[in-house]
Amino acid sequence: MSAIPTSSNDVPAHVPVMLAEVLAALAPAAGEGFIDGTFGAGGYTRAILAAAPDTRVVAIDRDRRAVTDGMALVSEMKGRLTLVEDRFSNLEGVAPMLGEGGVDGIVLDIGVSSMQLDQAERGFSFRRDGPLDMRMSNTGASAADLIATLPQEALARIFQVLGEERRAGALARAIVTDRAATPFLRTSQLAELCARVIRSRPGEIHPATRAFQALRIAVNGELEELGLALLAAERVLKPGGRLVVVTFHSLEDRIVKTFFADRTRSQAGGSRHAPELSVPSPTFVQASRNPLAASAEEASANPRARSAKLRFGTRTAAPARDTGTGFLGLPDIHVQSGRGR
Repeated sequence: MSAIPTSSNDVPAHVPVMLAEVLAALAPAAGEGFIDGTFGAGGYTRAILAAAPDTRVVAIDRDRRAVTDGMALVSEMKGRLTLVEDRFSNLEGVAPMLGEGGVDGIVLDIGVSSMQLDQAERGFSFRRDGPLDMRMSNTGASAADLIATLPQEALARIFQVLGEERRAGALARAIVTDRAATPFLRTSQLAELCARVIRSRPGEIHPATRAFQALRIAVNGELEELGLALLAAERVLKPGGRLVVVTFHSLEDRIVKTFFADRTRSQAGGSRHAPELSVPSPTFVQASRNPLAASAEEASANPRARSAKLRFGTRTAAPARDTGTGFLGLPDIHVQSGRGR
């Protein structure tokens, strides 16, 4: 965590995805304490603080600009909001800031924020020319670094696994060929190469969509961060505490689905030849195993909401399990040059 200077800037206008559904799942009550692990522009945080008297929030964002801009809301809330620059995988480190009352709810909105996409200089969007960066924090290896240094096989695996790109091999091969003559430094360069290698039909997503997604996930270690955050949430939530997670693509949702499936079952599968095996008591219960989706009205008004899925569960009194993230099936992607962010 880092101390962040106060800013006089207002929080940017932003409509958080599935806000009504998130609030219904969190069910804030008077005096309760929450962690917003992905502060962004503060939409969920502001709604939680307004939902019931004397609610408190510790909000986290690894993007220094988001935290700086959010200091106006900190001042407005007069002690009810603490905002820190950190990764949401460190939920356990910030939880004591809520005091003896503990953590009644945690919300995570996974992926890149609309503010980051709108800032061309951050390099997240193929629709805006800017430096090929993609770092949520401003430290460590950038997307340009990965493109410049990783071997063809490693690039192909990133595009195939993290972007689910069918032309992953051809794209990686073209990058390695082109970078020998000219380094990739701008988002427009990579977007143009994707358009050349990956043909798309009218009405399909832009050819660069999956490649940019894959690089962003690799640069920021997003799936590993999500897995660690889920385990940390299990450790810090009090009995009856609510965990709410909003995801935007299949890789994220698969991890959250797997986590809840493992943590809500009470018996391992058996067969007619062997009895069912006992497993630790469930650490979460769910009203439904099926995810919630945005309403048709919201999806029409906000394109980002179209792919959103919300899963949530309520913490039991069972002790947290010391399992590590292996059961989550995280992709085996190791980007050495991206470590140490």
